[in-house]
Amino acid sequence: MTSIGPWRKSTRSANNQNNSCVEVRLNGDNPQVSDSKLADDRPILTVSANSYNGLLAWVKDTPAQ
Repeated sequence: MTSIGPWRKSTRSANNQNNSCVEVRLNGDNPQVSDSKLADDRPILTVSANSYNGLLAWVKDTPAQ
């Protein structure tokens, strides 16, 4: 049986007035990414751990705008 974790959002999204943000969770060993502003109709993107780690590295290295 595959365990699906809870959705988590960035602490940087805490002050977001409309509560829309990107969320992540684990589905077994696979990270899943979604956009919370779309509520129950949101698509869920399942990616490999390597792809997710690459995304995190890119986000950390990209200056905020």
